[in-house]
Amino acid sequence: MKEILKSSKLNNVAYDVRGPVLDAAMAMEAAGAKILKLNIGNPGAFGFEAPERILNAVSSTLSASEGYSDSKGILEAREAIAAYARKKGMEGVCADDIYTGNGLSELIVMCMQGFLDCGDEVLIPSPDYPLWTAAVTISGGTAVHYICDEKSDWMPDIADIRSKITPKTKGIVIINPNNPTGTLYERDLLEQIAQIARENDLTIFADEIYDRLLLDGRTHTSIASLAPDLFVVTLNGLSKSHLIAGYRCGWLCLSGNKEHAKSFIEGLNMLSSMRLCSNVPAQRAIKPALEDLDSTEELLKPGGRIYEQRKTICDALDKIEGISYVRPKAAFYVFPKIDAKRFNITNDEQFVLDFLREKQVLLVHGGGFHWGQPDHFRIVYLPEPAVLKDSMEKLRDFLKSYRQA
Repeated sequence: MKEILKSSKLNNVAYDVRGPVLDAAMAMEAAGAKILKLNIGNPGAFGFEAPERILNAVSSTLSASEGYSDSKGILEAREAIAAYARKKGMEGVCADDIYTGNGLSELIVMCMQGFLDCGDEVLIPSPDYPLWTAAVTISGGTAVHYICDEKSDWMPDIADIRSKITPKTKGIVIINPNNPTGTLYERDLLEQIAQIARENDLTIFADEIYDRLLLDGRTHTSIASLAPDLFVVTLNGLSKSHLIAGYRCGWLCLSGNKEHAKSFIEGLNMLSSMRLCSNVPAQRAIKPALEDLDSTEELLKPGGRIYEQRKTICDALDKIEGISYVRPKAAFYVFPKIDAKRFNITNDEQFVLDFLREKQVLLVHGGGFHWGQPDHFRIVYLPEPAVLKDSMEKLRDFLKSYRQA
Protein backbone atom coordinates (compact mmCIF):
# COMPACT_ATOMS: atom_id res chain seq x y z
CA MET A 1 0.00 0.00 0.00
CA LYS A 2 1.27 3.46 -0.88
CA GLU A 3 2.53 5.44 2.09
CA ILE A 4 0.30 8.33 3.15
CA LEU A 5 2.55 11.37 3.52
CA LYS A 6 2.02 14.64 5.30
CA SER A 7 1.62 17.67 3.06
CA SER A 8 4.92 18.97 1.69
CA LYS A 9 3.84 22.39 2.99
CA LEU A 10 4.72 21.11 6.46
CA ASN A 11 8.23 19.92 5.61
CA ASN A 12 9.92 23.16 6.64
CA VAL A 13 7.57 24.06 9.49
CA ALA A 14 9.48 24.12 12.77
CA TYR A 15 6.72 23.76 15.34
CA ASP A 16 7.57 21.16 17.95
CA VAL A 17 4.11 19.92 18.91
CA ARG A 18 5.68 16.51 19.47
CA GLY A 19 9.40 16.03 19.81
CA PRO A 20 11.74 13.79 21.76
CA VAL A 21 11.27 15.69 25.03
CA LEU A 22 7.48 15.70 25.01
CA ASP A 23 7.39 12.13 23.71
CA ALA A 24 9.58 11.08 26.62
CA ALA A 25 7.38 12.94 29.11
CA MET A 26 4.26 11.24 27.80
CA ALA A 27 5.91 7.82 27.90
CA MET A 28 7.05 8.44 31.47
CA GLU A 29 3.54 9.47 32.48
CA ALA A 30 2.09 6.38 30.85
CA ALA A 31 4.52 4.32 32.94
CA GLY A 32 3.27 6.00 36.12
CA ALA A 33 5.72 8.87 36.63
CA LYS A 34 4.45 12.21 37.91
CA ILE A 35 5.81 14.96 35.65
CA LEU A 36 5.95 18.60 36.74
CA LYS A 37 5.10 20.48 33.56
CA LEU A 38 6.83 23.84 33.48
CA ASN A 39 6.57 23.87 29.69
CA ILE A 40 3.23 25.52 28.91
CA GLY A 41 1.44 28.66 30.11
CA ASN A 42 -1.83 27.04 31.14
CA PRO A 43 -3.16 28.75 34.31
CA GLY A 44 -6.03 26.30 34.76
CA ALA A 45 -3.60 23.41 35.15
CA PHE A 46 -2.12 25.00 38.26
CA GLY A 47 -5.23 25.85 40.25
CA PHE A 48 -5.94 29.35 38.95
CA GLU A 49 -9.67 30.03 38.73
CA ALA A 50 -11.41 32.32 36.28
CA PRO A 51 -13.39 35.27 37.68
CA GLU A 52 -16.88 34.15 38.65
CA ARG A 53 -18.49 36.95 36.67
CA ILE A 54 -17.04 35.52 33.45
CA LEU A 55 -18.13 31.99 34.24
CA ASN A 56 -21.64 33.21 34.99
CA ALA A 57 -21.78 35.27 31.79
CA VAL A 58 -20.96 32.20 29.73
CA SER A 59 -23.17 29.71 31.54
CA SER A 60 -26.21 32.01 31.72
CA THR A 61 -26.16 32.61 27.94
CA LEU A 62 -25.66 29.07 26.69
CA SER A 63 -29.21 28.81 25.40
CA ALA A 64 -28.67 31.98 23.36
CA SER A 65 -25.39 30.69 21.93
CA GLU A 66 -26.57 27.64 20.01
CA GLY A 67 -26.39 29.12 16.52
CA TYR A 68 -23.60 30.66 14.46
CA SER A 69 -22.71 34.27 15.12
CA ASP A 70 -21.54 36.79 12.56
CA SER A 71 -18.27 35.45 11.17
CA LYS A 72 -16.39 38.25 12.93
CA GLY A 73 -18.15 37.63 16.23
CA ILE A 74 -21.16 38.81 18.21
CA LEU A 75 -21.64 42.56 18.14
CA GLU A 76 -21.48 43.17 21.90
CA ALA A 77 -18.14 41.39 22.10
CA ARG A 78 -16.67 43.32 19.17
CA GLU A 79 -17.95 46.63 20.56
CA ALA A 80 -16.31 45.85 23.90
CA ILE A 81 -13.02 45.01 22.17
CA ALA A 82 -13.19 48.19 20.08
CA ALA A 83 -13.76 50.24 23.24
CA TYR A 84 -10.77 48.54 24.86
CA ALA A 85 -8.63 49.32 21.79
CA ARG A 86 -9.65 52.99 21.91
CA LYS A 87 -8.82 53.04 25.62
CA LYS A 88 -5.35 51.81 24.66
CA GLY A 89 -5.00 54.74 22.27
CA MET A 90 -5.94 53.15 18.94
CA GLU A 91 -7.78 55.91 17.15
CA GLY A 92 -10.99 55.34 15.22
CA VAL A 93 -11.38 51.62 15.93
CA CYS A 94 -14.95 50.32 15.66
CA ALA A 95 -16.66 46.94 15.87
CA ASP A 96 -16.16 46.34 12.15
CA ASP A 97 -12.39 46.37 12.71
CA ILE A 98 -12.57 43.41 15.10
CA TYR A 99 -12.39 39.66 14.39
CA THR A 100 -12.88 37.14 17.18
CA GLY A 101 -11.10 33.82 17.05
CA ASN A 102 -10.75 30.43 18.71
CA GLY A 103 -7.80 31.72 20.66
CA LEU A 104 -4.97 33.81 19.31
CA SER A 105 -3.39 30.82 17.58
CA GLU A 106 -6.16 30.53 15.00
CA LEU A 107 -5.93 34.24 14.25
CA ILE A 108 -2.15 34.20 13.83
CA VAL A 109 -2.46 31.49 11.18
CA MET A 110 -5.40 33.25 9.56
CA CYS A 111 -3.47 36.52 9.35
CA MET A 112 -0.45 34.94 7.72
CA GLN A 113 -2.56 32.93 5.26
CA GLY A 114 -4.32 36.10 4.19
CA PHE A 115 -1.15 38.21 4.09
CA LEU A 116 1.61 36.21 2.43
CA ASP A 117 2.52 35.07 -1.04
CA CYS A 118 5.31 32.57 -1.66
CA GLY A 119 8.67 34.21 -1.05
CA ASP A 120 7.40 37.10 1.06
CA GLU A 121 9.46 37.73 4.20
CA VAL A 122 8.28 38.59 7.69
CA LEU A 123 10.56 39.80 10.47
CA ILE A 124 10.03 37.80 13.67
CA PRO A 125 11.86 38.12 16.99
CA SER A 126 14.38 35.59 18.23
CA PRO A 127 13.49 34.19 20.67
CA ASP A 128 9.88 34.01 19.50
CA TYR A 129 6.54 32.43 20.24
CA PRO A 130 7.13 29.62 17.71
CA LEU A 131 3.65 29.64 16.19
CA TRP A 132 4.51 32.91 14.44
CA THR A 133 7.39 31.30 12.56
CA ALA A 134 5.33 28.20 11.79
CA ALA A 135 2.39 30.26 10.51
CA VAL A 136 4.62 32.27 8.20
CA THR A 137 6.25 29.13 6.81
CA ILE A 138 3.06 27.15 6.24
CA SER A 139 1.60 30.20 4.48
CA GLY A 140 4.42 30.18 1.94
CA GLY A 141 6.46 32.97 3.47
CA THR A 142 9.94 33.11 4.93
CA ALA A 143 10.48 33.95 8.59
CA VAL A 144 13.53 36.15 9.10
CA HIS A 145 14.53 36.34 12.75
CA TYR A 146 15.82 39.55 14.28
CA ILE A 147 17.74 39.37 17.53
CA CYS A 148 16.43 40.44 20.91
CA ASP A 149 19.36 41.43 23.10
CA GLU A 150 19.61 39.77 26.50
CA LYS A 151 22.13 42.40 27.62
CA SER A 152 19.49 45.06 26.99
CA ASP A 153 16.73 43.28 28.92
CA TRP A 154 15.74 41.33 25.81
CA MET A 155 14.80 44.44 23.82
CA PRO A 156 14.80 44.01 20.02
CA ASP A 157 18.05 45.04 18.37
CA ILE A 158 17.06 47.94 16.10
CA ALA A 159 20.25 47.72 14.04
CA ASP A 160 19.67 44.01 13.47
CA ILE A 161 16.10 44.67 12.35
CA ARG A 162 17.29 47.24 9.84
CA SER A 163 20.01 44.94 8.53
CA LYS A 164 17.51 42.19 7.73
CA ILE A 165 15.07 44.19 5.66
CA THR A 166 15.07 43.26 1.98
CA PRO A 167 12.79 44.09 -0.98
CA LYS A 168 10.86 40.95 -0.02
CA THR A 169 10.15 42.08 3.55
CA LYS A 170 6.43 42.63 3.95
CA GLY A 171 5.75 42.75 7.68
CA ILE A 172 7.21 42.75 11.17
CA VAL A 173 5.97 40.89 14.24
CA ILE A 174 6.46 42.18 17.77
CA ILE A 175 5.50 40.22 20.86
CA ASN A 176 4.98 42.67 23.71
CA PRO A 177 4.91 41.73 26.56
CA ASN A 178 7.19 39.01 25.38
CA ASN A 179 6.91 35.25 25.46
CA PRO A 180 9.34 33.58 26.23
CA THR A 181 11.43 36.27 27.96
CA GLY A 182 8.81 38.03 30.10
CA THR A 183 10.12 41.46 29.10
CA LEU A 184 8.09 44.60 28.38
CA TYR A 185 9.06 46.93 25.54
CA GLU A 186 9.77 50.58 26.21
CA ARG A 187 7.89 53.34 24.42
CA ASP A 188 11.03 54.69 22.74
CA LEU A 189 11.82 51.28 21.27
CA LEU A 190 8.28 50.90 19.95
CA GLU A 191 8.54 54.30 18.30
CA GLN A 192 11.76 53.20 16.58
CA ILE A 193 10.09 50.03 15.29
CA ALA A 194 7.15 52.08 14.04
CA GLN A 195 9.55 54.37 12.20
CA ILE A 196 11.24 51.37 10.55
CA ALA A 197 7.81 50.15 9.42
CA ARG A 198 7.00 53.63 8.15
CA GLU A 199 10.21 53.92 6.15
CA ASN A 200 9.91 50.46 4.63
CA ASP A 201 6.15 50.18 4.10
CA LEU A 202 5.80 47.25 6.52
CA THR A 203 2.64 45.97 8.15
CA ILE A 204 3.00 45.59 11.92
CA PHE A 205 1.59 42.53 13.67
CA ALA A 206 1.51 43.19 17.42
CA ASP A 207 0.95 40.18 19.70
CA GLU A 208 -0.20 41.73 22.98
CA ILE A 209 -1.84 38.76 24.70
CA TYR A 210 0.00 39.52 27.99
CA ASP A 211 -0.72 43.26 28.12
CA ARG A 212 -2.75 42.89 31.33
CA LEU A 213 -0.18 40.75 33.16
CA LEU A 214 2.28 43.45 34.20
CA LEU A 215 4.40 43.38 37.36
CA ASP A 216 5.83 46.12 39.59
CA GLY A 217 3.21 48.70 38.58
CA ARG A 218 4.34 48.87 34.98
CA THR A 219 2.13 50.06 32.14
CA HIS A 220 1.84 48.73 28.60
CA THR A 221 1.95 50.78 25.41
CA SER A 222 0.32 49.45 22.27
CA ILE A 223 2.46 50.19 19.24
CA ALA A 224 -0.73 50.94 17.28
CA SER A 225 -1.32 53.94 19.55
CA LEU A 226 2.02 55.39 18.45
CA ALA A 227 1.45 54.91 14.74
CA PRO A 228 -2.06 56.00 13.68
CA ASP A 229 -0.70 56.56 10.16
CA LEU A 230 0.33 52.91 9.79
CA PHE A 231 -1.73 49.80 9.24
CA VAL A 232 -1.38 47.69 12.39
CA VAL A 233 -2.89 44.33 13.28
CA THR A 234 -3.07 43.97 17.07
CA LEU A 235 -3.83 40.53 18.54
CA ASN A 236 -5.07 39.87 22.05
CA GLY A 237 -7.33 37.59 24.09
CA LEU A 238 -8.48 36.38 27.49
CA SER A 239 -6.65 33.06 27.87
CA LYS A 240 -3.92 34.43 30.12
CA SER A 241 -5.21 37.60 31.76
CA HIS A 242 -8.57 36.10 32.71
CA LEU A 243 -7.34 32.53 33.23
CA ILE A 244 -9.60 30.85 30.67
CA ALA A 245 -7.12 29.28 28.26
CA GLY A 246 -9.46 26.40 27.53
CA TYR A 247 -12.23 28.69 26.32
CA ARG A 248 -10.13 29.62 23.25
CA CYS A 249 -11.11 33.26 23.23
CA GLY A 250 -9.04 35.73 21.21
CA TRP A 251 -9.38 38.63 18.81
CA LEU A 252 -7.54 40.81 16.34
CA CYS A 253 -7.99 44.52 15.79
CA LEU A 254 -7.25 46.50 12.63
CA SER A 255 -6.17 50.09 13.12
CA GLY A 256 -4.48 52.95 11.36
CA ASN A 257 -4.42 53.45 7.60
CA LYS A 258 -6.81 50.79 6.31
CA GLU A 259 -7.33 52.44 2.93
CA HIS A 260 -4.35 50.69 1.30
CA ALA A 261 -5.15 47.38 3.06
CA LYS A 262 -8.52 46.75 1.41
CA SER A 263 -7.37 43.62 -0.41
CA PHE A 264 -5.86 42.10 2.74
CA ILE A 265 -9.05 42.89 4.66
CA GLU A 266 -11.07 41.15 1.94
CA GLY A 267 -8.85 38.13 2.49
CA LEU A 268 -9.44 38.23 6.24
CA ASN A 269 -13.18 38.42 5.64
CA MET A 270 -12.99 35.41 3.35
CA LEU A 271 -10.94 33.33 5.79
CA SER A 272 -13.11 34.37 8.71
CA SER A 273 -16.24 33.31 6.85
CA MET A 274 -14.70 29.98 5.82
CA ARG A 275 -14.55 28.84 9.45
CA LEU A 276 -18.12 30.22 9.93
CA CYS A 277 -17.43 31.84 13.32
CA SER A 278 -15.46 31.42 16.52
CA ASN A 279 -16.79 29.69 19.63
CA VAL A 280 -19.97 31.60 20.49
CA PRO A 281 -20.21 30.74 24.23
CA ALA A 282 -16.63 31.91 24.69
CA GLN A 283 -17.45 35.19 22.95
CA ARG A 284 -19.96 35.85 25.73
CA ALA A 285 -17.02 36.17 28.14
CA ILE A 286 -15.45 39.10 26.31
CA LYS A 287 -17.71 41.99 27.33
CA PRO A 288 -17.76 41.21 31.08
CA ALA A 289 -14.03 40.45 31.02
CA LEU A 290 -13.14 43.79 29.48
CA GLU A 291 -15.43 45.53 31.94
CA ASP A 292 -13.62 43.77 34.80
CA LEU A 293 -9.95 44.42 34.13
CA ASP A 294 -9.13 44.52 37.84
CA SER A 295 -10.22 40.95 38.52
CA THR A 296 -6.74 39.46 38.25
CA GLU A 297 -4.71 42.49 39.37
CA GLU A 298 -4.38 41.13 42.88
CA LEU A 299 -2.35 38.24 41.49
CA LEU A 300 0.28 40.69 40.26
CA LYS A 301 0.77 42.72 43.45
CA PRO A 302 3.04 41.83 46.39
CA GLY A 303 1.36 38.91 48.12
CA GLY A 304 -0.43 37.83 44.94
CA ARG A 305 0.29 34.42 43.45
CA ILE A 306 2.04 35.49 40.25
CA TYR A 307 4.12 38.13 42.03
CA GLU A 308 5.22 35.73 44.75
CA GLN A 309 5.89 32.95 42.26
CA ARG A 310 8.17 35.24 40.29
CA LYS A 311 10.02 36.05 43.51
CA THR A 312 10.33 32.35 44.31
CA ILE A 313 11.67 31.36 40.90
CA CYS A 314 14.14 34.25 40.79
CA ASP A 315 15.40 33.60 44.34
CA ALA A 316 15.84 29.92 43.47
CA LEU A 317 17.68 30.62 40.21
CA ASP A 318 20.02 32.97 42.08
CA LYS A 319 21.27 29.96 44.04
CA ILE A 320 22.18 27.84 41.01
CA GLU A 321 25.75 28.17 39.80
CA GLY A 322 26.04 28.47 36.05
CA ILE A 323 22.59 30.04 35.60
CA SER A 324 21.80 33.70 34.92
CA TYR A 325 18.59 35.43 33.84
CA VAL A 326 16.82 38.72 33.16
CA ARG A 327 14.15 39.37 35.76
CA PRO A 328 10.74 39.17 34.03
CA LYS A 329 8.55 42.25 34.00
CA ALA A 330 5.35 40.69 32.67
CA ALA A 331 3.53 37.42 31.94
CA PHE A 332 4.69 34.33 33.86
CA TYR A 333 7.82 33.18 32.06
CA VAL A 334 11.53 33.44 32.66
CA PHE A 335 14.15 32.56 30.03
CA PRO A 336 17.35 31.67 31.90
CA LYS A 337 20.78 31.35 30.38
CA ILE A 338 22.87 28.30 31.21
CA ASP A 339 26.65 28.35 31.01
CA ALA A 340 26.94 25.98 28.05
CA LYS A 341 30.73 25.84 28.24
CA ARG A 342 30.72 24.92 31.92
CA PHE A 343 28.32 22.02 31.37
CA ASN A 344 29.63 21.13 27.90
CA ILE A 345 26.17 21.69 26.42
CA THR A 346 26.09 21.54 22.64
CA ASN A 347 22.45 20.45 22.36
CA ASP A 348 19.93 22.31 24.53
CA GLU A 349 17.15 19.88 23.66
CA GLN A 350 19.27 17.03 24.99
CA PHE A 351 19.86 19.04 28.16
CA VAL A 352 16.14 19.40 28.95
CA LEU A 353 15.58 15.75 27.99
CA ASP A 354 18.28 14.59 30.38
CA PHE A 355 16.83 16.76 33.15
CA LEU A 356 13.34 15.38 32.49
CA ARG A 357 14.49 11.77 32.67
CA GLU A 358 16.44 12.26 35.89
CA LYS A 359 14.19 14.68 37.81
CA GLN A 360 10.73 14.40 36.15
CA VAL A 361 10.55 18.16 35.44
CA LEU A 362 9.57 19.29 31.94
CA LEU A 363 11.09 22.49 30.50
CA VAL A 364 11.37 23.88 26.95
CA HIS A 365 14.78 24.34 25.36
CA GLY A 366 15.69 27.71 23.88
CA GLY A 367 15.89 26.29 20.37
CA GLY A 368 12.15 25.67 20.59
CA PHE A 369 11.78 29.46 20.46
CA HIS A 370 14.19 29.84 17.51
CA TRP A 371 17.07 30.91 19.73
CA GLY A 372 20.25 30.07 17.87
CA GLN A 373 22.60 29.04 20.70
CA PRO A 374 22.23 25.97 22.97
CA ASP A 375 22.30 28.06 26.13
CA HIS A 376 18.75 28.97 27.16
CA PHE A 377 15.54 27.37 28.37
CA ARG A 378 12.11 28.61 29.42
CA ILE A 379 10.42 28.11 32.77
CA VAL A 380 6.70 28.69 33.31
CA TYR A 381 6.37 29.87 36.91
CA LEU A 382 2.68 29.14 37.38
CA PRO A 383 2.90 26.42 40.07
CA GLU A 384 2.68 27.28 43.77
CA PRO A 385 5.92 28.64 45.32
CA ALA A 386 6.71 25.41 47.18
CA VAL A 387 6.51 23.43 43.94
CA LEU A 388 8.70 25.93 42.10
CA LYS A 389 11.28 25.92 44.86
CA ASP A 390 11.43 22.13 44.79
CA SER A 391 11.79 22.08 41.00
CA MET A 392 14.76 24.47 41.11
CA GLU A 393 16.38 22.47 43.91
CA LYS A 394 16.14 19.51 41.56
CA LEU A 395 17.78 21.55 38.81
CA ARG A 396 20.59 22.65 41.12
CA ASP A 397 21.19 19.07 42.21
CA PHE A 398 21.09 17.86 38.61
CA LEU A 399 23.66 20.40 37.46
CA LYS A 400 26.16 19.51 40.19
CA SER A 401 27.23 16.47 38.19
CA TYR A 402 25.86 17.16 34.71
CA ARG A 403 28.21 17.27 31.76
CA GLN A 404 26.78 16.63 28.32
CA ALA A 405 28.53 13.81 26.50
